Amino acid sequence: MRIGLIVYGGLHERSGGFLYDRKLVEALRRARAAVKVFALPWRRYLPHLADNFRRGLERKVLEADLDLLLEDELCHPSLIRLNRRLRQGRRLQIVAIVHHLRSDESHPAWALPAYRMIERAYLSSVDGLICNSRATLRSARAMAGPGRPGIVVPPAGDHLGRGLSAGAIAARARRPGPLRVLFLGNLIPRKGLLELVGALARLAPSSWRLTVAGDPEVDPRYTGRVRRTARKLGLDGRIRFAGALSPTRVAAELRRAQVLAVPSSHEGFGIAYLEGMAFGLPAVAAAHGGAGDLVRDGYNGYLVDPENVSALAERMARLAVDRDRLARMSLAARRTFLRRPTWRSARRRWVRFLRRFARPSGLS
Repeated sequence: MRIGLIVYGGLHERSGGFLYDRKLVEALRRARAAVKVFALPWRRYLPHLADNFRRGLERKVLEADLDLLLEDELCHPSLIRLNRRLRQGRRLQIVAIVHHLRSDESHPAWALPAYRMIERAYLSSVDGLICNSRATLRSARAMAGPGRPGIVVPPAGDHLGRGLSAGAIAARARRPGPLRVLFLGNLIPRKGLLELVGALARLAPSSWRLTVAGDPEVDPRYTGRVRRTARKLGLDGRIRFAGALSPTRVAAELRRAQVLAVPSSHEGFGIAYLEGMAFGLPAVAAAHGGAGDLVRDGYNGYLVDPENVSALAERMARLAVDRDRLARMSLAARRTFLRRPTWRSARRRWVRFLRRFARPSGLS
């Protein structure tokens, strides 16, 4: 079976969404499918809309003689016209991989209706939906219209190794000294790093240290704003910007940290939270979106509204001061991880779902 996948940039990108796409491609190739990746160049949103009037991608897809086309929903502004043309006469089945909807993010009031209109037009042009959380599937189906086949296949967190034992996690949580906080994600406004810095600035200077692990070049303007804010607040000595890290170095940071804080405005799922739980890190996570599938407030982390900086600061102070609480939540985080599906089980579910779109000689 010949399957195509359309993404921005390529599968080498380091975000959780691209990890998910890579694991899906691995699953399909294990099932004896030939997968061809079509990488579109990164542009800003409006220039991506102009991709609809370029015929090069359509020619490449047709020349590949595909049995099924997968599309990372991140690419939606580029693909509306392409999908309409490919589905003329039902020539090709199209399945969207939805990590989260752009229209679920925070936007200026004047922009949100346009984002919703464009995203709705895209989602109504596909035949099926693969989503990472129940919240994402609900949002996608609300846009796509009734009757669209869909499945929730949550990400796994077992790709960074075995994590830590319960004894090591409890001992780490009770270790004296500043609370070691890890932010793991690209430095973009949605991830809430600026709000986290503002919240930590309200705590006693000796009570915390923050490591920021993520690509600073995705949004250099935002990265500069975070650095300037840290300097203005006198936090330079308490924040370490580690940059984009390899999986091995990410695992090392997860072993060293005591809590993972990524107070996003919205996450479709938030694979970083699960990666942290593999190492016994409670997650300070988005109150909106799919993180609630994983994080139970007060049990294995906290669900926060990043705009409420006072509440965010209060949650961080609890963990810094009460190390018994931190130990309990750290062990709960580990138990949560151990109960979660693995990437192996995700592979089985992806393949089973995609068989319904395949020809009889398709996925094995």
